[in-house]
Amino acid sequence: MAATTAENGKDFDVVVIGGGPGGYPCAIRAAQLGKKVACIENDNLGGTCLNWGCIPTKTMIGSVAALYTIKHAKDFGLTADNVGIDFPALMARKEKVVKTLVGGVGFLFKKHGVTAIEGIGTLKDANTVEVIKADGSTQMLTTNNIVVATGSVPAKLPIPGIDDADIYTPNWDVKAKFAAGTLATGKIWTSNEAVSAKQIPEELVVIGGGVIGCEFAYTYNGLGTKVTILEFLPRLFATMDIDLSTELEKVLKNQGVTIRTNAKVTGVTEGENGKKSVTFERDGKSETIPADVVLVATGRVPFTNGLNLDKVGVTIGAPKNKRAIAVNEKMQTSVPNIYAIGDVIGSGLAHTATAEGLVAAENIAGHHSTMSYKANPACIYTEPEVASVGLSEAEAREKGHDVKVGTFTFRNLGKAMAINERDGFVKVVAENKYGEILGVHIIGPHATDIIHEAVVSIQLENTVEELMRTIHAHPSLAEALGQANEDVRGMAIDKG
Repeated sequence: MAATTAENGKDFDVVVIGGGPGGYPCAIRAAQLGKKVACIENDNLGGTCLNWGCIPTKTMIGSVAALYTIKHAKDFGLTADNVGIDFPALMARKEKVVKTLVGGVGFLFKKHGVTAIEGIGTLKDANTVEVIKADGSTQMLTTNNIVVATGSVPAKLPIPGIDDADIYTPNWDVKAKFAAGTLATGKIWTSNEAVSAKQIPEELVVIGGGVIGCEFAYTYNGLGTKVTILEFLPRLFATMDIDLSTELEKVLKNQGVTIRTNAKVTGVTEGENGKKSVTFERDGKSETIPADVVLVATGRVPFTNGLNLDKVGVTIGAPKNKRAIAVNEKMQTSVPNIYAIGDVIGSGLAHTATAEGLVAAENIAGHHSTMSYKANPACIYTEPEVASVGLSEAEAREKGHDVKVGTFTFRNLGKAMAINERDGFVKVVAENKYGEILGVHIIGPHATDIIHEAVVSIQLENTVEELMRTIHAHPSLAEALGQANEDVRGMAIDKG
């Protein structure tokens, strides 16, 4: 249980600045380990993930996926009439889910004795945090340890027509705009506006084909929007195995999304009929397309504004991002009692931030805990879903491994046929001699759930032979993973 008094006469043992998916688990774990903890947050608890990212996005995707199933009721031997979209009700459902989870975090803070403080935290020195309240008043907190978990803001692109838009702001500004009803009223969006839309745009141009771009392209295409993705690189996303990117591009195109890779956006101007005109260069030619809304989906950057990190000697500039806070494997910054976690160190994934927060809390409590990224899954929540862990085939070969690959398609499985979700495959990348599993890459139904068998396998350094001998329930989607491992040795039973 959390301590009622802090050590060394301080107000707290730990002050966490930021209550997102890294900050709030960090605060709770520190309290579980007997520390007196405060968590400062100027947005709603839960941060970007819960309020503006992971949860609202996946809730909208859930509605679109349900709509798709209903529209294909005939495939299941069913009839469904008058199927339509009640967009205000869809967004109200999203908001209800978010509010429920925000309230859940507040309940957990009370349960574990974490003091929640609303405001903006800034460092005065290595043991003092100043909290600036909404009314301009301030509160000084003394503490033995500080955890910086301030997250990120949408990355600004230096493109005429979007670089001066008022959309690259911290979460508390987004929260204020949402409360005032002014969020998503313009024609230039980030993910913040995309999960807060008041109506469905007729034409949407998405700048960036990574995780954010693909998820919103799937969502709004499913809602009836004409969607075009403009991606600067040769493929949709460069951080996963190329076979996943190729397959997702094919599936999204089949769903109706227009995709233009090797496309450099050069400007956004006012067009006809109140639309925007998006100009881009591709294959040496310049093209212009109209858009009711332009979604900037090129990622997020660490948010350190106003923290006074330089004043207390915290080093900025890490391998992940030159604007990120540098940390060691214990999540310590250059100042030993100041830790940093999540997007502010360039991590980019909610579950990564959570893991980092637990490591920081455990070290603060005197345990020896280190962060490993070896078995860290990455997911894209389109339909079909995409999930990956470990090395891609290219990365494994670049590292000098003698690589063997096995694949298995979902369309060969009875469960996939039964639920009418046959797209995609599982790909296993393994070391040839001893069979160690180096990476697993999935695109298909429930890929983000199936991937965790592979996460555990890589964490435990399992071999393909061990997974070949692991019994997979029949009929199940997980059979694809078992048979992909069999295929590494050329022994998949059901591969045609």
